[in-house]
Order: sequence, then structure tokens, then C-alpha cells
Amino acid sequence: MIWQRFKHDFLIKFWQPVPAVIAAGILSAYYFGLTGTYWAVTGEFTRWGGEILEFVGIDVSDWGYFQLVGLEGSVFTRIDGLMIVGMFAGCLSAALWANNVKFRRSAHKIRIVQALIGGIIAGFGARLAMGCNLASFFTGIPQFSLHAWLFTLASAIGCYFGAKCSLLPMFRIPIKMVKVNAQQPLRQDPDKAKRRFRLGMVVFFIFLAWAMFTLFNSPKLGFAMLCGLAFGLLIERAQICFTSAFRDLFISGRTTMLKAIIYGVMVGTLGVYSYIAIGLEPKIMWAGPNAILGGLLFGFGIVLAGGCETGWMYRAVEGQVHYMWVGLGNIIGSTLLALVWDDIAPHLALNYDKINLLNPLGTIGGLVANYALLILSLILVLWWEQRILQKRMAK
Repeated sequence: MIWQRFKHDFLIKFWQPVPAVIAAGILSAYYFGLTGTYWAVTGEFTRWGGEILEFVGIDVSDWGYFQLVGLEGSVFTRIDGLMIVGMFAGCLSAALWANNVKFRRSAHKIRIVQALIGGIIAGFGARLAMGCNLASFFTGIPQFSLHAWLFTLASAIGCYFGAKCSLLPMFRIPIKMVKVNAQQPLRQDPDKAKRRFRLGMVVFFIFLAWAMFTLFNSPKLGFAMLCGLAFGLLIERAQICFTSAFRDLFISGRTTMLKAIIYGVMVGTLGVYSYIAIGLEPKIMWAGPNAILGGLLFGFGIVLAGGCETGWMYRAVEGQVHYMWVGLGNIIGSTLLALVWDDIAPHLALNYDKINLLNPLGTIGGLVANYALLILSLILVLWWEQRILQKRMAK
């Protein structure tokens, strides 16, 4: 009886976003402290693009971007690579537990075009800004990097215009009315649900055993795998999607996910700060036009595509083909940025400073400034929410 209640409440039901995102913030701080890097995915996607190019005979060894992010090893020997494998394993396990895996094709060809083009724009923008909604927002702001704030503000603006663009008539799918004689009850196959739950447990425990074995031989890699597994469980069970957070803010006025994300960043900031205080170097990127332009492109792209880097991963694992196209677009866009990086980087990134807020403002001043900006962001979100509600009530 206890097992059945636990199974239903924690493995099958969706999780509340606030505690889940706060847990992700805490975990991301530990991830930084124990691996020396932050929770990020698009850098690894770019490496995948480089490895694909090398596989087909294109030499990318002299491309500046790949020298910057590194192409050494493979997905199974890199921290980011194994962490992402863990995320997919966690997403698949959670989706199978809840019987939430079903092959679902895009409803219309225009959705495939949106997914691919939006994914390409988002991938290009993310790597131009040296990070996506994770490295340049959720885990970038806790690093006290000014570029993360520039990216976040620009991304919000990009999301606004992306939301407006996605509502244009050209992106509206024609609705087909289907005549039915009677309401059909929702049917579920209990046996299929049980089989999938067991398969989810098999996936979970096989990956967990692999991670524990790796932990004893290579602690950083093993810990990255365990964190990836946990990240995957969190984003799938709580349906954590940065795209929906910003899109819902501008379209419907819903702010639940965005507020949860801000709370998660607040918690993550304190955790990262504690590691910096004991001598760990934060990850600081160029606070140049690349962060602003990249943020605009990224925000616009994720809303047009319908999913961000975390969103497309768990939805693709659930069987939604649309988001597989988004993921492919991300890899293409990231690789295109690597192709043009040497030409644009001096003008947009390399000649600008990497600004750590803890340096000009001091360790306490930087912490206070980060929290002040986060609180201001929360106030603006609440103000926007009330504004939308008042407009609705006035109608």
C-alpha cells in the first residue's frame, strides 16, 4: 500500500514546478562545485555537430570555436556528454513510469518548418551568447557573469517578439471539424502501463549502476552521470520548459513556471557563491554584443520552435516528433555558429571584457546586486501578471 501511494504520488503524477525547479537549482550548484563546470547542453550539441562534420570528411580542427569548446574525447568521455546521456535516461525513465510515451507526429507541415527553423535560430543564438537558457540564464546568473544578465534580458525581448510572430495567420493550423455520434470515454491499458513502468525501472537502474561504476573509476564523470539522471527526472516530471515560462507570460499572463525558475536561480546563486568563497573559479563569458544578439535570437527561436533545450529533450523522449526536429535544428544552428565564429567573434565577443560582478562590486556587493536584480525581475513578473488579470477583468 505504501509503495502504491509512493509510486502514484512521486513516479506517476506530475511534480509541482516550484519545488522541482528549486531542487534543480540546488543540484546545479553541487554540479558546479564537484565538476568545475555548469549545467549546460548546447556546447555539447555543438561538439556533436563538429564530430558529424569530421565523420563525413570535413576537417574542423582549425575552426576557432571548436578550439574554444574542445573536441577531445567522445560523448562517453566528456563531462557534458555523459551528463546529457544521463538527462535522456532520466527523461525516458520518468516518461515510462507515467506511461507518457507515445509516438506523436506533427499536426501540420508548418509545425515541422517552425520546429526546424526555430531550432536553428535558437541553436545559433545560444552558442553566439556562449550558452542557452541553462548556461547563460539558469546557471549563468548564479556564476555572477554580467553576460548572463544581458542574455536574459535580450532573451525575454526575443521571446516577446517570438510570441507575436507565432500568432501570425501563417502559423495557424487549419482546424478540421469531425462529426462524432457520442462522447468516447478515455481508455487506458493497465497492462501496458505496468509493462512500461517496469521498463522505466530497468532503464533507471541500468543507468544508475553504470553511473556508480563510473563514479569509482572517474568521480567527476560518474557524478555528472548521476546529476544528469536527476536533471532528466526533474525536467520531465515537472515539465520544466523555459519556452513556456516566457511564452505564457506574454500570451496568457501565466507566471507559475517563470516564478519557479527565478526561485531556482536564487537558490542556485547562494550555492555557487559558497563554492566561489572557498576558491572555485566561476565561469565568466564575454559581456559583448554577442550576449545581446545571441539572446534575442535564442528567445525568438525557442518560441517559434515551441521548445527550449530542456523542453525539446524531454518531449522528444516522450515521442513527440515535433521536438525531435527542434533538437536537430539546435545542432545545425550551433554548428553554423561554429562555421562563422572566426569571422564574427572579434567584432561581437573576443574584444569585450569578461565581467564578473564580484570583482567591481566586491564579494558582498556582487551578491547583493545579483539578488537585487532577481528580486526586481520577480516584481516585474508579478506586475505583468496583475496587469494581464486587470485587462481580463475589464473586458
